[in-house]
Amino acid sequence: MKIALIQLDIAFGNPEANYAAAERKIREAAADRPDCLILPELWTTGYDLTRLGEIADPEGRITKAFISALAKQYSINIVAGSVANRHPGGSVTNSMFIFNRQGELAGEYSKLHLFRLMDEHLYLQPGEAKGLFTLDGASCAGLICYDIRFPEWIRAHTVQGAEILFISAEWPLPRLSHWRALLISRAIENQCYVVACNRAGSDPANTFAGHSMIIDPWGEVVCEAAEGEEIVSGVIDWQKVREVRAQIPVFSDRRPDLYV
Repeated sequence: MKIALIQLDIAFGNPEANYAAAERKIREAAADRPDCLILPELWTTGYDLTRLGEIADPEGRITKAFISALAKQYSINIVAGSVANRHPGGSVTNSMFIFNRQGELAGEYSKLHLFRLMDEHLYLQPGEAKGLFTLDGASCAGLICYDIRFPEWIRAHTVQGAEILFISAEWPLPRLSHWRALLISRAIENQCYVVACNRAGSDPANTFAGHSMIIDPWGEVVCEAAEGEEIVSGVIDWQKVREVRAQIPVFSDRRPDLYV
């Protein structure tokens, strides 16, 4: 499976500009014929949290129609990062939508862990469900940014068979070392692929780290972007997950009865 990571610079609080930029980048990435592509976190709005009531996507309808059409046109799986998703009644979640090659919704996940240092808890509602889905026969899970600091949440997906973790983020540059260390650790301890797409650029309060990357089940980096806007791609073989798990049987050697 060839995967392209679209490391966007996001226009703060400007969904129209961001849809246009994402479309250009998706078409550019599709020309290289990947099997799957992924976008960063909150790519339609950035962290313009105080205006989410105005600029969030009502029930994700705009994003779903937009991504579905592109997935079907190019026969490509799209992990559509995450967007501010406004629900009836006015609450907003940070939601990831996944579409298969036929343009069908293959999965959906809303960020479970809200990052208080960026005031997410003041403007967003947390998700309540896992992010498991299947693409091209591979068992996958979707996660968002701060989630990677919770290894027990990651393990909740991999014990249910997830072989590829798709992670969308807006991870700040001052904690770049944490980004790389946490992603590599999650790959090694779960013996799975990690596909992590961060954003580039800055907003009024933060500069972001970029360094989108794919990591294999041994913790080896398959590909990695720099800090700027970029499309980076790598090839993965999810059969390798099963080989690694058979070689070092971490999952069968677990003692969950003593982990509480």
